Amino acid sequence: MSNQKPEKAYKNIDFLMSPAARELRILSEFVEPRSRFLRNKIYKTVVFFGSARTLPRDKALENLSAIRLLAEPDPNALQKAEKDLENSRYYEDAVELARRITTWCQNHCSDHDRFYVCSGGGPGIMEAANKGAYLAGGRSIGLNISLPFEQVDNPFIDPDLNFEFHYFFMRKFWFAYLAKAMVIFPGGFGTLDELMEILTLVQTKKIVKPLKVLIYDRKYWDQILRIEGLLENFMICEDDLDLFTWCNSVDEMEAELIRFITQVARKPV
Repeated sequence: MSNQKPEKAYKNIDFLMSPAARELRILSEFVEPRSRFLRNKIYKTVVFFGSARTLPRDKALENLSAIRLLAEPDPNALQKAEKDLENSRYYEDAVELARRITTWCQNHCSDHDRFYVCSGGGPGIMEAANKGAYLAGGRSIGLNISLPFEQVDNPFIDPDLNFEFHYFFMRKFWFAYLAKAMVIFPGGFGTLDELMEILTLVQTKKIVKPLKVLIYDRKYWDQILRIEGLLENFMICEDDLDLFTWCNSVDEMEAELIRFITQVARKPV
């Protein structure tokens, strides 16, 4: 007969990683981030959504130049590289907006009132947002998620505010729970998913706090979806168009965010 004590359940890795402990893993993605946010006094965020595939201008230029130097460049690769360069302005604009908002909050907000830039933690627009906050000397948050491609945490996230999620719905919870404003840059399926879920939560009053939703570059989004068509088909109400604001420049976005932070969002949590 063995005198060895059995292993405690919370130290049993095989059990914790098994289907039987899924509820514990889900709960850990609520409790552990909450403890870190409280420890770091993070109460309010401005969340940036947008494509992970958007390149900074210098990288886009480098790629395009390399393709143009080929004797017989692939037409599809050339077209993509040209579009990447055109879309790189979104990366640069996200950097600039995050830098401006971080600087403004550092100069005008107390520790309790301060708004922190938050992104999905990966490349593209997410990296741009974290980079802008970093350039302003501020801290920023990255809510990363394990994916088979694209999603590698960027180097501009504050180390103690760098998270890695397994469950999409827990990651989305933390996007929404701390957010006072959301900026939606051009993106793909993931960005559409995040935008539509937030609009649905506000429309159905599952989110009742003031939440500013800015959608950047109407020309881009009108190619992807025409929200007014939902109104014309009586699928939404006219008031639902007030759930978000179109913006077409960094100046517009900055003005909208500062106005909102000053008038509405700087209230006790």
